[in-house]
Amino acid sequence: MQHHRSSTAPTAERGRGALTRRSLLTVGSLGALTAACGIPPAQRTADEKSDDFSSKEKTLNFSNWTEYMDTSEDEKSRPTLAAFTQRTGIKVKYVEDINDNVEFFGKIKPQLAAGQDTGRDLICVTDWLAARMIRLGWVQKLDPSNLPHAFANLAPQFRDPDWDPGRAYSYPWTGISTVIAYNAKATDGREVTSVSDLLDAPWLKGRVGLLSEMRDTVGMTMLDQGKDPRSFTADDFDAAIARVQKAEDRKQIRRFTGNDYTADLDKGDIAACLAWAGDVIQLQAGNPDIKYVIPEAGYITSSDNLLVPAKARHKTNAERLIDHYYQPPVAAQLAAYINYVCPVDGVRDELAKIDESMASNTLILPDKAMAAKSHGFRSLTAKEETAFEGRFAKLIGG
Repeated sequence: MQHHRSSTAPTAERGRGALTRRSLLTVGSLGALTAACGIPPAQRTADEKSDDFSSKEKTLNFSNWTEYMDTSEDEKSRPTLAAFTQRTGIKVKYVEDINDNVEFFGKIKPQLAAGQDTGRDLICVTDWLAARMIRLGWVQKLDPSNLPHAFANLAPQFRDPDWDPGRAYSYPWTGISTVIAYNAKATDGREVTSVSDLLDAPWLKGRVGLLSEMRDTVGMTMLDQGKDPRSFTADDFDAAIARVQKAEDRKQIRRFTGNDYTADLDKGDIAACLAWAGDVIQLQAGNPDIKYVIPEAGYITSSDNLLVPAKARHKTNAERLIDHYYQPPVAAQLAAYINYVCPVDGVRDELAKIDESMASNTLILPDKAMAAKSHGFRSLTAKEETAFEGRFAKLIGG
């Protein structure tokens, strides 16, 4: 089943939409995060095994974003979770209590800082926050012996992020691709193929949307300038900001948006924009004029990731659930519902059984050519994050 998210839902309630999960970090929000620096890491050594109640308590508490899990037609059950319980006997208490990375981190930070259990065995957060939590020592190292499918089937492009080499602490739930989208009716059939088109083409003036997520807009601009977001310098960052500022000063850009660009793109008020692939797939289902392009220069990929917080009571159960979602039939069922990049290798045939068009959609299953063009945005130090986000917030009027 394809789940179509309403693009008119209020921002605060918009489920797994990109704005809520990947919202712009304000300088104030960064303060809340950086204040955590310097706190001694939570203990995560030999006592972990004795603190694991998985064998005694066949249960698991899983916090996720809203509308980020397959649901039955009558919306009364979650088939892939039900299958896990049937197979393992482990009951999953599934809670959709993540609306924003910063807000969620603020909720669990006091317990983590005090070395206490958060009441959650598995959480799903975006890569920059996963990196921060790993760095603080607030995440448990995963046991590979409980993750045979995950270890074998993780797609190559997700295997070795600089913030978690070899995926010792995390596994991706989904990948998030930033692409160029345009409304062919609004562009009179002309293609928009690059960030240069977005920033410079006179025929798009005042009808361009860029994203309020710094890593996506700056990262895509850097790629267009021939710089690699995985290894950029402060000068490279400043050059990208200056380029976007010029376009903003010329009134080339209509606005900077979260995923509320979808309604404007659908109507044609925004002719072309940076967009998140999951949104594009859903828009295309109702509007054949919506097109997308992977720029020759490449595109930005990020991920939402599964982590076991420090002091979680049911670590083994959590690991078994992660592994469940790395079995191709299960991964296919999830991908068919949520339409984001599936991080599981070998899922194509299974997805084709559900929906052939999805199996051939490179926005859900990137082929080798597309995967080769994907670039992560390198991890930032706390100092860089504050400085870069501050500069970007100034640019977009934050």
